[in-house]
Amino acid sequence: MDFTLSPEQTQIREMVAEFVDEEVVPVASEIDHEDEFPRELVDEMADLGLMGMPFPEEYGGAGLDYHSYALGLEEISRGSGGLGTVVAAHISLAGNMIYEFGSEDQKTEYLTPLAEGDDIGAFALSEAGAGSDVPAMETTATLEDNEYVVDGGKLWISNGSVADTVILFAKTDPEAGNKGISSFIVRPEEDDGFYVEGTEEKLGDKGCPTAELRFDDLRLPEERRLGDEGRGFVQALKTLNGGRITIAARGVGIARAAFEEARTYAGEREQFGQPIGEFQSIKHKLADMDTKIQAAKLLMHKAADNKIRGEDYIKEAAQAKLYASEVSREVANEGIQIHGGYGYTKDFPAERFYRDAKLNEIYEGTSEVLRNTIGDRLLG
Repeated sequence: MDFTLSPEQTQIREMVAEFVDEEVVPVASEIDHEDEFPRELVDEMADLGLMGMPFPEEYGGAGLDYHSYALGLEEISRGSGGLGTVVAAHISLAGNMIYEFGSEDQKTEYLTPLAEGDDIGAFALSEAGAGSDVPAMETTATLEDNEYVVDGGKLWISNGSVADTVILFAKTDPEAGNKGISSFIVRPEEDDGFYVEGTEEKLGDKGCPTAELRFDDLRLPEERRLGDEGRGFVQALKTLNGGRITIAARGVGIARAAFEEARTYAGEREQFGQPIGEFQSIKHKLADMDTKIQAAKLLMHKAADNKIRGEDYIKEAAQAKLYASEVSREVANEGIQIHGGYGYTKDFPAERFYRDAKLNEIYEGTSEVLRNTIGDRLLG
C-alpha cells in the first residue's frame, strides 16, 4: 500500500493551499461576519479549474482523480467551511448528478458550464418533512403534454438562492414510494414558477446561502428529466454516497485549521512563566487532535480509493464522513479549550471552526443515519 502522493496530486494540493492562504484565509472572518455569497472567490476558483475538479476535460472539468478532488476540497474548507460547502454542493451533488445520469446532450448543455464555473449548481432534495426520510417528500411532478408540472417546496438547499442549475427531486408517482421519485434539471432564470422564499440564518457555514425554494406550476420540458422516471431515489443515494467523501474532506480541512490555530496559540501564549504548550495537558490535547485528523484522512482516502477502483464504497464513505465529522467537532472543541477565554470570543477564529464543524454531523447523512448504513453493510 503506497501512501505517497503522485506529483500531480502534490501539485494540486500545493496550488490550492497557496490560493487558500493568499485569498481565502485573509477574508474568512469577513465571509463569516457578512454571510454573503463570495462570488469573487468562486470566480477565482473557476479560473483555477477548481469548480470542476473531478469532471473530464471534454465537459470543461479538470479531469482530476477523487484523491486530488478530496485534497483540494480539504484545503478550501481549511480556509472557509462555507466555501467548502459551496464547492461540495456544486460538484459532488449537482454536477455529479448530471455527469452520472445525464444524457450526452444534457452533459454538454448543463454540466459544461458547471464544470467551467460559469454556472453554480444546487441539489434540491430535502423538505421540511423529508430530511433523512426522503420518500416522505411532497413535491410532485405531473406529466402533461410533454411537460412536467411541478408543485411543492424544498428546504435547506445549499447554493439554492444563487444557483443557475438546480437538480430537483419530485414524485412522479406518489403511490409508488421511493420508486416514484424522479429527478430534473431546473434553470431558475428560465423557468417560471421557481421562487426563492428566503435563506436561513445559520450557526455557521456562512457564505454558502441555504435557501427555501417554492415551485408553483413550474413547467419543465420532458427532456429535462435525468434518466428514467422513478429512478430519482436511487440516483440520490448514489450521489450522496460519493458526496460523503467530500464532506469528510470538509471535516478534515476544518479540523486542520482548528488544530493549526491551537498549536500556534499554544506556542505563543504564556502562563506561569512558560508557553502553555509546555504543559503536558496541552501536549496531550494536541497529540490527540493530530492523531484523530490523520486517522480521518486515511478513512477519506480509503473511500476515495474504492471509488476510483470501481469497488463498493458505501460503507467506507459512510465511515469516512461519520468519523471526520465527529473529529472536526471534537478538534474544534479542544481548540477552543486551548485558547481558554479567548476561544469563546470572536477575536480568534477558534469559535468559527466549531460552528462550521457542527454542520458536518447533520447534512448529507446525519451521524445517526450513517451508523445505520454502516451497521446494515456489516450485517449484510
